[in-house]
Amino acid sequence: MAENATANNIDTAKSFPELQPATRVLLGPGPSNVNSRVMRAMAAPVVGHLDPDFVRVMEDIKKLLRAVFQTANEITFPVSGTGSAGMETALMNLLEEGDEVVIGVNGVFGERMADAAGRLGARVHRVEAEWGRVIEPERIEAALKAANQPKLLGIVHAETSTGALQPVATLGAMAHRYGALMLLDAVTSLACVPVEIDRWEVDACYSCTQKGLSAPPGLSPVTFSARALAAVRARKSKCRSWYFDLAMIEKYWGAERVYHHTAPITMNYALYEALRIVTEEGLDARFRRHQENAAALQAGLSALGLEPAAQEGHRLPQLAVVKVPSGIDDAQVRAELLRNFNIEIAGGLGPFKGKVWRIGTLGESSRREHVTLVLGALETILASMGVEVARGAALAAADRAYRQSAGA
Repeated sequence: MAENATANNIDTAKSFPELQPATRVLLGPGPSNVNSRVMRAMAAPVVGHLDPDFVRVMEDIKKLLRAVFQTANEITFPVSGTGSAGMETALMNLLEEGDEVVIGVNGVFGERMADAAGRLGARVHRVEAEWGRVIEPERIEAALKAANQPKLLGIVHAETSTGALQPVATLGAMAHRYGALMLLDAVTSLACVPVEIDRWEVDACYSCTQKGLSAPPGLSPVTFSARALAAVRARKSKCRSWYFDLAMIEKYWGAERVYHHTAPITMNYALYEALRIVTEEGLDARFRRHQENAAALQAGLSALGLEPAAQEGHRLPQLAVVKVPSGIDDAQVRAELLRNFNIEIAGGLGPFKGKVWRIGTLGESSRREHVTLVLGALETILASMGVEVARGAALAAADRAYRQSAGA
């Protein structure tokens, strides 16, 4: 019988070599590349989760997040968990058994929100649209009107599975007319396109750290309005999750500093530095950078004959979703990009599996050199697979788009 491995008989250096992951160009829907400043911040000394130095970081993170969310909400902080944890925090605190909710479903992440709400015992009214298309506001209003007493309207701002950018500016006021709260999924939109929590009358919003903010995955920034907090405090039953109970967490992130859990110190350092980078660049400049790189990328992809999957006029500037050409193996192209060019892009999900590529230029990854790199690589690979492409056309189209942006 083979002897069980123990710490005393393992040759660690041989069996478990030192970590040496490749340095990739991350051009999928997330994670995005991480700035070296953020990586250096993660090497700062770890202190206690109630240490005065960490408390100062917590306070600054809240201020910086308010600036990026464009809100004055007092309860604005990062949940200790990924974007999915932010979604659970919002839904678990705002919903109770039997509550009626209206949720827009036009992709994987609207589907996920509806599923999570249903698991909490909510009565879910789905407003569906074809994948790649946005949900028309009048259909959302009709669903709110049809519900008996809608508690919540949940909408995905940037549908990562399709590349569609949902119009949301009027939905908060619409929800309030029917007595509902407005919940926004900004996982793929925050720090890439405008997210205006107060102006749009959004009551709760969640995002993540690994996309537009360009920090490693592990935290989920959230924000709750006074109206949302009033709903939390008026609950008839306790929040079903101890870990995500906002009534408890806010006492840790607030002035009381009541212990709730040990926050991931190093990840908060990373978020702090990432937010500093965002605010140094400025939101308007950051949004413009994403738009310019998106225009160039889409021009180059069109020159390669790759058609957008999302509805015209409602396409994400931070994530191009294009149809895979007939006869081309989606996975083979992605494998060659990774193996030969060190570039990661993503394939499709759900009904789009094997049918689209998702090419992200989010946050730190939204750079001209990345746009030209992926266009040149795709041209080379597709030509080698027999796709008729005009050599140099993609890069020429991208260059024209950049020149047009510079002259605008």
